[in-house]
Amino acid sequence: MAGLVRKSFDAPEDVRRASGDMGRLDFVESESGTAVRAALEPGWQWSKHVKPHMGTDSCEVPHLGYVITGTLRIHMDDGEEQDFTPGDLLSVPPGHDAWVVGESPCVFIDWYGCTEQAKR
Repeated sequence: MAGLVRKSFDAPEDVRRASGDMGRLDFVESESGTAVRAALEPGWQWSKHVKPHMGTDSCEVPHLGYVITGTLRIHMDDGEEQDFTPGDLLSVPPGHDAWVVGESPCVFIDWYGCTEQAKR
């Protein structure tokens, strides 16, 4: 075991543009796994910007995250819908769409889903 590890999203190991050039993904890695800080611009929507690259009708990747700024709306395939705002933990199962609500970017940390999607 390596002991204490300190990393910063301000010095990520990898940086990628969000699909459609609608934001930025900062990747920080550790022995425990990878975390992603997603900063998505107003107008970003999974079904418009990511779906064309994934080959599925909805996002089939679960997410576990924490919202820092902005609002992210999640719409489940079964019709359930909820907004996630600063301070919210989000736990989202497969089978959903998501989009930024309002005129402010949505920034959130994702400990699972964004990493999986970025691999595809």
